[in-house]
Amino acid sequence: MTDTSIQPAPQPAAGDLDGVKLVYILYFVSFVLAITALGGLIYAYLKRGSASAVAASHYTWQIRTFWIGLLYSLLGALSLFFVIGWFILLATVVWFLVRSIKGFIAAGEGRPIQNVDTWFW
Repeated sequence: MTDTSIQPAPQPAAGDLDGVKLVYILYFVSFVLAITALGGLIYAYLKRGSASAVAASHYTWQIRTFWIGLLYSLLGALSLFFVIGWFILLATVVWFLVRSIKGFIAAGEGRPIQNVDTWFW
């Protein structure tokens, strides 16, 4: 007879998500001091390899958020001459905030990011 009970997913250690939260905070601060986003990116790259599965999902999400956000920002900046550039930049800000808030809440609850490969939220 086999045990068919559902086992809860292993929870990360209490301090395991502190670095993840730090990167989200650096991303939030980047709206005032843009260089902090680069610091968050570097930190995420350095910690992803040695992190738990939950934290690694967040670091991957954060890395992708940075690079995709940079791409969207460049597209918006290049099209500023046209009116659409302003809308692209505004949408990028909203997109970046939604992804960061979603990730920060999940990290606070100890949950991994479910679909780290998405370009949306």
